[in-house]
Amino acid sequence: MNDIPKDIKKRAKTLAELITHHGKLYHEQDTPEISDEAYDSLVRELRELRATYPELTPQSAVIDAVGGKPDEAFSKVKHRVRQWSFDNVFSDSELKEWEARLFRFLEKERVTSKDISYVSEHKIDGLKVVLEYVAGTLVRASTRGDGVVGEDVTHTASTIGDIPHTLKEKVTLIAVGEAWLSQAEFKRVNTAREARGEQLFANPRNAAAGSLRQLDPEVTKQRKLSFFAYDVDYIDENTLSEIPKTQFEELALLKRLGFVTNPHARLCASLDEAIHDYWNWVPKKHDMPYGMDGTVVKVNEVSIQKALGYTAKSPRFGIAYKFPSEEATTIVEDIVLQVGRTGVVTPVAHLRPVLIAGSTVSRATLHNEDQIKRLDIRIGDTVVLRKAGDVIPEILSVVLALRPKSAQPYRFPTKVAECGGDGSIERIPGMSAYRCVAKDSDILHRRRLYYFVSRGAMNIDGVGPRIIDALLDNNLINTASDFFTLTEGDLAGLPGFKEKSAQNIIQAIHAVRTVPLYRLLIALSIEHVGEETARIIAESMGTMERVRKATREELADIYGVGEIVAGSLVTWLSSAEHARELDALLSHITIEKQKSVARDSLPLVGKTLVFTGTLPTLGRTEAEDRARNAGATVSSSVSKRTSYVVAGSDPGSKVTKAHACDVPVINEAEFMELIK
Repeated sequence: MNDIPKDIKKRAKTLAELITHHGKLYHEQDTPEISDEAYDSLVRELRELRATYPELTPQSAVIDAVGGKPDEAFSKVKHRVRQWSFDNVFSDSELKEWEARLFRFLEKERVTSKDISYVSEHKIDGLKVVLEYVAGTLVRASTRGDGVVGEDVTHTASTIGDIPHTLKEKVTLIAVGEAWLSQAEFKRVNTAREARGEQLFANPRNAAAGSLRQLDPEVTKQRKLSFFAYDVDYIDENTLSEIPKTQFEELALLKRLGFVTNPHARLCASLDEAIHDYWNWVPKKHDMPYGMDGTVVKVNEVSIQKALGYTAKSPRFGIAYKFPSEEATTIVEDIVLQVGRTGVVTPVAHLRPVLIAGSTVSRATLHNEDQIKRLDIRIGDTVVLRKAGDVIPEILSVVLALRPKSAQPYRFPTKVAECGGDGSIERIPGMSAYRCVAKDSDILHRRRLYYFVSRGAMNIDGVGPRIIDALLDNNLINTASDFFTLTEGDLAGLPGFKEKSAQNIIQAIHAVRTVPLYRLLIALSIEHVGEETARIIAESMGTMERVRKATREELADIYGVGEIVAGSLVTWLSSAEHARELDALLSHITIEKQKSVARDSLPLVGKTLVFTGTLPTLGRTEAEDRARNAGATVSSSVSKRTSYVVAGSDPGSKVTKAHACDVPVINEAEFMELIK
């Protein structure tokens, strides 16, 4: 212990205290303060510390605990068979490492991959229930508790319709399963609680646990819990003619006896099949009637399960493969101010890299000064980070218990080197954002040109920051209009530019000499004029000439534009410098004539669509263009005003929010039907 750095000892101790605190709230009081994913992240960090410093075992013993202490309000039940909790893995590689450990442990048994199959089952977010039957009659139901002693909940479990009071055969056994509350029932229960002024349940799991752990069984009965049986802990061999030899046979036995089992359990000949099954369910998890946070992979053969045995907390023969976490904890290593192409200064947190939502994240926007103050985010803080699907990572909260004593409140500087002039920044009147006082810095100039050629703007294929830097550094361009004066000969002498690459660049520039009006409006880097707004303005105005002549009032009156965008656009256009550059651009490019379409005839007029996840055949840009061409407005966020959410694989939280707002969620095929 003396060799362990003091800061590591302290962090391990605080992590253990936090895990104990949140574990008690989760297991014993059914009132969690943080998400399961954030809790898993804390446990994982402590486990990694123990792996590096094995001497921390006494401090980290909390991660070996199973469940929580039984509530004093219930009779105690000493389990005839010890109850366990599965360990977690979070990636294919970790799952394969688990399998490798199995084979190392089974070396003496001479077990090979040909001897093992697996069962992949849904990991349902509910409450584990242990059911004891004597001669086919239910005699007791109990919670897991701490694994050794649980709570007697026979009076409430008996009200669950899926739990048989009498089995179809007079078997003496102990069956284990999960009590759960459907998403629809969870919503109904919370609506009723809200009407009575009661505290809402945080999630279906805690609603299920709170419902089962009632003294009054009538309360449980009214909440309509469901139950899946998934394991047999004990069978009296004298009461059953043939004992199951595999996990899959156990599931078949449970179903034969009258239990409800999950229909999606799959027998897998190899671990690769189990991995395939897992990834099959990742995009479908929000479509299930129950909360589902992963799959459980178990060795199918009971004889091999027995040979593998248990650790202090978990069976070695099974593992929970959790879905990609949408929340995790990590450390803010720095706060850096980034200057955008319009001069707006955005604070960005540089994070200790963390795996979240299937990818490694090391940055998160902090939005503005007010957000930093509201959350009181400081360098060195441990924070709860959220990222769902294609949503930008967001810091939800600070874990204050892990804040270093040296952490100081963040103060916005008065100057940022990337800004022009002396680097001064100012807060935009009436807004939370800061911007550069001067907007003539080299970095800002380059970023505006990067944006001009980008896919969302002019879309000059193959021309990116590296090429633009080379063109600027060799004085071949200065403004956006200069792109259209380049020739192959100009590029031929540049280092790294071969004849073919020079031809490709000139061809790509030539390909955008005719563009839609909205693309040019986007490319000009006018503050507040993004893609959707540019499309609305282009559709309403029709020509650049009309846009240039429009008054602030005329632009503001366009539905979806408003005062702020109108003011920004008029201010930009009234600049003599901008007017000269726009004239130069228009001398090289042609604006496509706006198609005249009777909007009333379009199938999605008045509808707002949100796209999320990866669609099977359409790219995101193409799908959004098709929606707009059908008359729809495309939004990036879900609200009650959203008409449809079009979801592909790995859709993230937008689908969850759609369900909460009663917004229809459709797939690509259904979307294509809408726009016919």
